Amino acid sequence: SKEICSQTNTAFNTGEKITYTIFYNVIGLYVNAGDAQFTVTPSKWEGEPALALTATGNSNRRYDWIFKVRDKYESIVDTKSLLPYFFSRSINEGSFHQKQTLSFNQKVNEVTTQKGESFKTADCTFDVISIIYAARNLDFKNLQVNEKVYLSFFLDKELFPSYFKYLGKEVVQTKFGKFKAIKIAPLLVKGTMFEGGERMTIWVTDDDNHIPIRIETPIIIGSIKVDMKSYEGLRHPLTAMID
Repeated sequence: SKEICSQTNTAFNTGEKITYTIFYNVIGLYVNAGDAQFTVTPSKWEGEPALALTATGNSNRRYDWIFKVRDKYESIVDTKSLLPYFFSRSINEGSFHQKQTLSFNQKVNEVTTQKGESFKTADCTFDVISIIYAARNLDFKNLQVNEKVYLSFFLDKELFPSYFKYLGKEVVQTKFGKFKAIKIAPLLVKGTMFEGGERMTIWVTDDDNHIPIRIETPIIIGSIKVDMKSYEGLRHPLTAMID
C-alpha cells in the first residue's frame, strides 16, 4: 500500500470543479435522481498549504417528497500525498441528520472523532473523499489487469482495509461524449446503502487527469449510475475524449 501514499499528486490542481448527474434505476428505467459536485480549493492546515476536497450531493427537487438528500463531505489533505488531516461530513437525508468530523494524526496513525474518541489507523489511511482523489493518481501504466493496489479508509469509528482493482481499458459513451477510459473496482464495505464486495465500477479518463466519468453500482434496491455533466479547471488537456 506504500505505493499510493508515496506518490505525488499530478492528476489535479486547485480550481478543478466537476459536476455529475446521478441516475437511479429500479425497474430498468433510469431516472435523474440528483446531482453531485466535486471541487478542489486551496486551504491551510496548521499554517502549511493544504487542499480542500469538497463533495456535495443533492437529490432532484422533483423527488424531494420521496427522499430529500443534501449532503456535504470535505477532506483537508496534504498537497502531495493527499493523506487527510481533517474530514467532515454533514448528512441530511430524509429525517436523518448527522454531522461528523475526524482529525487524522498521520504521524502516529491515529484518528479522533468530534466526540473525542480515538482510534488506531494504519499506514496509508484515507477518508471516503480523499481516497477517490488518491485513486486518480494511481500509476495505471504499470498495473496488470486484475492487479490490486491496497490502502485503508476510516469511516464511522472503523478502519477498513480496502483496495482498487485495475480492470483494464475500454471506450465509454456518455451523454457528454465518448471517452477512452480506465476501468477500476474498489472493494466496498457492506453498508446501509451499498452492497459489499467489488460490485462498484469506476471509469476514469485515460489521460493525465484520470477524471471519474462514470460510476455504476448496485444498491440495496436497484442500481445507481453517476455520469460526468461538466468540468472546469483541469490540470491537463482532456485528451481521452474521442470526437
